[in-house]
Amino acid sequence: MNFIKTTLAGAYVIEPELLCDERGFFSRTYCGNEFAIHGLQFSLVQSSVSFNRLRGTLRGMHYQKQPYSEIKVVRCTQGSIYDVIVDLRSESSTYLKWFGIELTATNHLAVYVPFGFAHGFITLSDDAEVLYFMSEFHNPSNACGVRWDDPAFKIDWPISPIIVASRDLKYPNFYD
Repeated sequence: MNFIKTTLAGAYVIEPELLCDERGFFSRTYCGNEFAIHGLQFSLVQSSVSFNRLRGTLRGMHYQKQPYSEIKVVRCTQGSIYDVIVDLRSESSTYLKWFGIELTATNHLAVYVPFGFAHGFITLSDDAEVLYFMSEFHNPSNACGVRWDDPAFKIDWPISPIIVASRDLKYPNFYD
């Protein structure tokens, strides 16, 4: 696996090394030893999948409050998405900055989302499936979010959303 630093402190794009032959390919998508070598803490306790029928479906920007803050590793296993993370750590040198990347079933990339980040995505294709690995169990009472269109972040989404859940529309702007 190749760990590629993003513009946000502590966040990485993970590029698997594909071992190809006449059958196709094989690749590791997680290795605790390799994560540790790169200084990334991660202990998998839960995995979830999100299926999105239509292009233009926006999910986010989500995070969990302390003490249930979580690390996520996110990849697209079908179709394509534009994945976005925002650094909400007030002590960070990249506080309130965002990073976005296209994740697809064919580029096999994943994003390592550290503690203290909000995460979201918009689907770039119909029938997009997203796989999440989380370091903390989902705790509904500590689930939070910020607006996907918050002027504090100025996220440059590649397309306008068509479908946004009412829950995501009700999140406050960061400074409210």
